Amino acid sequence: MAAKFHSGLSRDLLLMLYNADDRNVIIRVGKNHNVKEFRAHSNILRFRSAYFKSALSSKWIGKKNENGTIKFEKPNINPNIFEIILKYIYTGEVDLTVNSGEVNLELLISSDELLLEELFNYVQDYLIEKQITWVQQNFVLILKSVYKLINCKKLLGYCLGLICVHPLPFFFSNNFVSLDTEILHELLKRDDLQVEEITVWDSLIKWGIKKAGLKDKPQNEWTDKNREDLKNTMNGIVPLIRFTYINSKDFFDKIRPYKDIIPDNIYEDMMEFYLKNTLPKSMILTPRIGTNHIESTIVKPKLASAIIKYIEEKSKSRNYNNYNYMYQRSENNQNNHKYKFDLLYRSSRDYISSDNFKNNCYRQLPCLVLVSVHSSPKIFGGYSPIGVYFCNGSQWHYTCDSFIFSFENDGDIENMKISRVTCPNYALYEFYDCAFNFGGGSMTMDNDKNLHLNDQGYYQNFQVNASYAVKEVEAFRVVKQ
Repeated sequence: MAAKFHSGLSRDLLLMLYNADDRNVIIRVGKNHNVKEFRAHSNILRFRSAYFKSALSSKWIGKKNENGTIKFEKPNINPNIFEIILKYIYTGEVDLTVNSGEVNLELLISSDELLLEELFNYVQDYLIEKQITWVQQNFVLILKSVYKLINCKKLLGYCLGLICVHPLPFFFSNNFVSLDTEILHELLKRDDLQVEEITVWDSLIKWGIKKAGLKDKPQNEWTDKNREDLKNTMNGIVPLIRFTYINSKDFFDKIRPYKDIIPDNIYEDMMEFYLKNTLPKSMILTPRIGTNHIESTIVKPKLASAIIKYIEEKSKSRNYNNYNYMYQRSENNQNNHKYKFDLLYRSSRDYISSDNFKNNCYRQLPCLVLVSVHSSPKIFGGYSPIGVYFCNGSQWHYTCDSFIFSFENDGDIENMKISRVTCPNYALYEFYDCAFNFGGGSMTMDNDKNLHLNDQGYYQNFQVNASYAVKEVEAFRVVKQ
């Protein structure tokens, strides 16, 4: 077994760094009043760093003095950081425990620039695993520092993930207004950002006003040019706001005053959504995970969010023609309800049969059923606040809040057809041969794995008569949180 004397080797190499007479590279680092020159050996630099291997090659165009010493400058690296790097290059040793988080962040950025992969990976892992508290207190600094570094995806993802779980300190931070547009864009795209949309809007308005240079100017004194500047600043951000999850009161008080900076198509969609109960076409409808999310193999997130919208609009909001509807809708929006969807049954997992469906969904309240079929891209479903199966008998069940629906496919919300119950006494019918039965045959799945749709007159504007072989069925217990 070979003997290893690494400690002695490291000590001697460190002496070479500081005392050897044959050092042929002078590196001037830092700027302004914080500048320092370091001497090193070109051979060691080349073999330890891909950056120096290229910089000190025959193609290097740096300056040489009369003695053949190579000179170049790195003004963007702090002298203290570069000294740590040189010691690592010569000895393979580094002690991060003596450094603050800010120093280690600088070390990470510099090691990335100098292509020191081993050191870079070690520092990145150290920040994530050992300096968690500092990272959590300095999200803005870290994001601004590493966002454009390709190799920093791990640290970037770690920071964005933590922000999504605990977003309020980040959004309320005084440094939030200094963030780059690209960073905000990356964050707001995420579905796992667990924050109310109105909080996002409030913070973004402050951010946009600061970026547009309007911080100290009252809004009633803004010129057309000021508003145009703010609109341009917010242009890439506004479409990422999930406006459908902002209640009507906040829309009126906090969004309407800034209508001039919102793209016309988005604002018109919002107005239709709030005043006409029309699903928007130009806005992201997907609920963020942690607020309203459904793990479905049948529908995509934006379809799930449309279903959630109709679950929220209950029986008292079924009058589409008068003030009471708008009042009740406003009240519902102000509650900002969140829903959890617990999977009760999935035919591909639990085997498709009426008995299995009923066994899994017995007396589960309330319940959402989703169905995909063969020979058609259509998606069908129904919601009942009292469940879909109760006992092994034949009887009607009353509710004024159930509805059935269809989508043209798993990603299309524009052509969604919603039919609310019009005869609450006949909302659900229990029959031994059916997995579920909305309206005595309006939408039912039989024991032969077929879905039947018929106009029984018990659901609003339901004029469908068709039968399909079932491909997949899911049932979820809907829990308001």
